[in-house]
Amino acid sequence: MPATGLIWSRGLVALLAGWMLASSAHADTALDWLNRAAQAAKEQNYSGVYVYHHGEHVEVMRVLHRADARGEQEKVEVLDGTPRQFLRVNNDVYCHMPDGRHVRLERNAPRRFFPALLPSEPQTLLAHYNVKLGGSERVAGRLCQVVTLEPRDGYRYAFDLWLDKRTGLPLKSRIVNGNGGVVSMFVFSEVQIGKVPEAKHFLNDMAGKRIMNASLDKAADPAWSAKAPPGYVQVGAAVRPLPGKPSPVTHLVFSDGLSVLSMFIEPTDPRAHTLNGLSAEGAIGIYARSVDGYTVTTLGETPAAALIETGNSARKK
Repeated sequence: MPATGLIWSRGLVALLAGWMLASSAHADTALDWLNRAAQAAKEQNYSGVYVYHHGEHVEVMRVLHRADARGEQEKVEVLDGTPRQFLRVNNDVYCHMPDGRHVRLERNAPRRFFPALLPSEPQTLLAHYNVKLGGSERVAGRLCQVVTLEPRDGYRYAFDLWLDKRTGLPLKSRIVNGNGGVVSMFVFSEVQIGKVPEAKHFLNDMAGKRIMNASLDKAADPAWSAKAPPGYVQVGAAVRPLPGKPSPVTHLVFSDGLSVLSMFIEPTDPRAHTLNGLSAEGAIGIYARSVDGYTVTTLGETPAAALIETGNSARKK
């Protein structure tokens, strides 16, 4: 090979090697940000007001989060529309119902509230998402690092995260569909990080209220099984009463650590209007089908392919 060709070839190899190293470092840096974000949502003390946009709906919520040697306490209040309040004490979630007389208790619940969106081990997401860094933007007056998680398949949407540069706490989150449309979004309008919210804000007023247990560690109906697409695992199962339902409903929850699917299985009521096929309620996709006298409804902020495959997998043993 001529000397000039050899030099050019070696230069190309060096350039490619440098590009590969830079890409690897870039990916590692993005994962480092996700690790910081997951840790911050669990360990930081914070309070603030955020807005949840989903479809045509907008909700405003106040969140307070306190972490100490005993674990976590978190309070979320819905500030508009129907009054609702959630109190999480480590893995137990108390939902104070609008009637003021009932409290739904979920023990060992996988439920987490924004900004705690990421799994404790974010590297598990890399099998199904490409993670990359974006630019720097301000949210609620604080400088943030943008991180994007792009799906590797058609079973999940993309996620954009805005992470506080000082602490890593997520201050904004956006789900984006395959057409580039925003499915839903959380964003802080004001936030205070580092100051411990007073303990009195986390008092759980149970006086005169009836507890409705809906523990996700309670065995679901063993007569049913279902399987979600690759990457999704079953993270919860319960048999629970739902408003307006004559009998308890089997509820299965599947997640890949970021995207979430729910399945509800109930006896078909011939007197009620029953959904069939694909539909939507705001940003939530819905797929329903009839199986052996039961209605199986799968829903979530996911592509239709994930809803259909999960719904069609439901079997009565």
